[in-house]
Amino acid sequence: MKGFLEDANYSIGLLDEGATLADVIDNRIYEHTHSGKRAFYVGDLGKLVKKNTQWQNVMAPIKPFYPVRCNSTPGVLEILGTLGVGFACSSKSEMVLVQDLGISPENMIYTNPCKQASQIKYAAKAGINIMTCDNDIELKKIARNHPNAKLLLHIATEDITADEEMNMKFGTTLKNCRHLMECAKELGVQIVGVKFHVSGSCKELQTYIHAISDARCVFDMAEEFGFKMNMLDIGGGFTGSELQLEEVNHVIRPLLDVYFPKESGVNVIAEPGCYYVSSAFTLAVNIVAKKTVEYDKLLPSGVEQSRNDDEPVFTYYINDGVYGSFANKLSEKLNTIPEVHKKYKEDEPLFASSLWGPSCDELDQIVENCLLPELSVGDWLIFDNMGSGTLGEQSTFNDYQRPLIYYMMSFSDWDEMQDAGIASDTLMKNFFFVPSCIQLSPEDRFSTAA
Repeated sequence: MKGFLEDANYSIGLLDEGATLADVIDNRIYEHTHSGKRAFYVGDLGKLVKKNTQWQNVMAPIKPFYPVRCNSTPGVLEILGTLGVGFACSSKSEMVLVQDLGISPENMIYTNPCKQASQIKYAAKAGINIMTCDNDIELKKIARNHPNAKLLLHIATEDITADEEMNMKFGTTLKNCRHLMECAKELGVQIVGVKFHVSGSCKELQTYIHAISDARCVFDMAEEFGFKMNMLDIGGGFTGSELQLEEVNHVIRPLLDVYFPKESGVNVIAEPGCYYVSSAFTLAVNIVAKKTVEYDKLLPSGVEQSRNDDEPVFTYYINDGVYGSFANKLSEKLNTIPEVHKKYKEDEPLFASSLWGPSCDELDQIVENCLLPELSVGDWLIFDNMGSGTLGEQSTFNDYQRPLIYYMMSFSDWDEMQDAGIASDTLMKNFFFVPSCIQLSPEDRFSTAA
């Protein structure tokens, strides 16, 4: 395996043939065990290339606009920018990140449903014109601060289940769309399209049928007001599964062909975030404290005890938590299970265990109840599928360090990018052929590259 050391920006390691992600994790754990045991990520950027190819094969010509808030690390943004993906930004800081990549404003949309006036002004100055809107107060704010704005009316979907209450917090009704168009006409604001969003946890693909039909109604309504509509945003909710992608495509393709055919001039876009990055990142954490607890205190309420009272029950504290990489745990279920890094025997006994972050806060519970072999302080746990919603701005609660990030890519994925002519000169400068056993300073790296 050939490795690359971080400079002030980032670097990407290329894997020799036969080397695996597990090898990278093993090497990094060995290094951290001897240097400080800091939590870290390993990001396989080659998976982004594969996901983009999969998207093009299944969903083309629907153009993806990646939601930056999903994972705003530089390696992810630069790879996706190189692949020609657009970007959906929810704040000024995200717009700046994407601008710094040299992405044109035409490939950016401002999607925050509750925008600050100062950030609308920034978008106007930067030439980022396409943005979403779902109420008249927001519309008036946009009209005052961005006269060249081109709006996508965000309509609510009908996916009203127990898990989808958030869907109704944003998005307007068809009835209110007429009122918004009247306001936009009076204010001189352009309305150019429609956006909707279906959550990835939605099991009813019929929701897409209703949403696309509603979008067609809004397009027809816009003609009455003289608006020239040319964009449909079908939102995110793509889990990363090829099967789910194909199922969604199977449902929406016939409707798009009827309601928004190619000759209509309507560009259909989407906002796949988790789809691209979730499976690309693995998190390694270290156990910093351990204690034995009473079994009935570990069990979720309403669950009966069914164990030998003599068996120990363990609580482990790790060096990352909900004030860091597990922030999503505060609002949704953890979609990954912990794996023990060290080798243990198949017949080794497993014990009821819970995992907590380092803050000692009552909210900082990561896993309520799981079965693990008995572990020791200093042991490592691995969480996969940690690329989505975990790598943005994080709290510095209790002054714990943010995890390091180690990017890697296989030679085959690197060659594929080169062969396709999508590897920009700027991106390629982040690849350095340095043996992993050699520690070079940034100055040495640049002199070696020269």
